Amino acid sequence: MSRLARNPIMLAFVAILALVLIGSTFAIVPETQQAVIVRFGEPQRILNRYQASETFGGTGAGLAARIPFLEQIVWIDKRIQSISMENQQVLSTDQLRLQVDAFARYRIVDPLQMYRAARTEENLSAQLQPILGSALRNELGRRPFAALLSPERGQMMDNIQNALNRVARQYGAQIVDVRIKRADLPDGTPLDSAYQRMRTAREQEARSIQAQGLKQAQIVRAEADAEATGTYARAFNQDPAFYDFYRTMQSYEASFVSAGTAENPRGRTNIILSPDNDYLRQFRGQRGGGQ
Repeated sequence: MSRLARNPIMLAFVAILALVLIGSTFAIVPETQQAVIVRFGEPQRILNRYQASETFGGTGAGLAARIPFLEQIVWIDKRIQSISMENQQVLSTDQLRLQVDAFARYRIVDPLQMYRAARTEENLSAQLQPILGSALRNELGRRPFAALLSPERGQMMDNIQNALNRVARQYGAQIVDVRIKRADLPDGTPLDSAYQRMRTAREQEARSIQAQGLKQAQIVRAEADAEATGTYARAFNQDPAFYDFYRTMQSYEASFVSAGTAENPRGRTNIILSPDNDYLRQFRGQRGGGQ
């Protein structure tokens, strides 16, 4: 020991060797990371594995030991991660070519399966990205463009998420959410043509609603006329003489009184009839009407 103390080079070498040995034996596992202990390329155990019901600070994070130089640590993130799909062209059922930009969020819930299937997180993202594009094209290819602007869009996102999740489970991942950032028509003639079709469809819908309104108005008017006719009939049956007098007065008003004009401001009408004309029976009292 005295020789080692007298030889500073040897002392520094031993200190470095001890630090390397300690660093190869112990590691600190963060709360945000999962650790897969690998020996000769084969996973041995998992530290700080993700649990859906875990509470922050109550996991397996902290100081961990391993066999130095024989076991390595593969770090896998526990947090939610994102994958983006580059702008792609999708053909809808109404033959519109859409420029679609989307993304998905996922979490690695089985680090052992993820390590065996993809080895690294970069490989996992590279595997999920084309699958997201395929699921998006399959779902949007069965829908018209107008579906993206309707409440049906939520169901479409759920279908895409379920399709992507079936593949993600093979990699030990769980899809948390899928969203479309943009879904636009190409600029120029296709966009103008789509707007014109949408405008025509809305005008047809407006005409259909107007026709239904006119139909309902005619039905209501016919029912009102029928009810009025019934009321007149009941009134005639109760007092035929008064009803005849009332209707005749209405006829006189319509025939003898007209709207005023510039030449005839008082609205007078001249009619020449024979005194025995039955139309003037009300002016003759009880003698008219063939009596």
